[in-house]
Amino acid sequence: MDQTTVEALRSSPFFGGLAEEDLEQIAEIGEPVSFGKAETIMEKGTSGDAMYVLLWGTVELEAGGRVHKPGAGQVVGEMALFSRKKRTATVTTAEPVEALRIPADRFHEFLLQHPTVAVGVLEQVVERLREVQDRVEAWYG
Repeated sequence: MDQTTVEALRSSPFFGGLAEEDLEQIAEIGEPVSFGKAETIMEKGTSGDAMYVLLWGTVELEAGGRVHKPGAGQVVGEMALFSRKKRTATVTTAEPVEALRIPADRFHEFLLQHPTVAVGVLEQVVERLREVQDRVEAWYG
């Protein structure tokens, strides 16, 4: 078990409130991946089958004509865990990136076995949607 990965999950707003055992199990179902500078991690309009927890490095996430720059501890592609629809954003690395790729099918199995984690993750998804709604309202005020 890579303790750095567990620490990154703990620091993530998406997983931060979970118990140590749950974080360790999520780290086990994930797959470490590396990307060089200017690599595309996901592209808008493609099928999503995984989310990524950024362990270190920064990405540029382009959605709705806006660019956001998530970094270590942030999550990208999380909607793919809950919807089989096409990706709504393109994510490209701004520098070399290390991430934990969490496949949707394995995460679903985990959530079915851990309903309290499912509730916690659902709360984070709702919070993320509220943040997006607030941004949209600010843009179009």
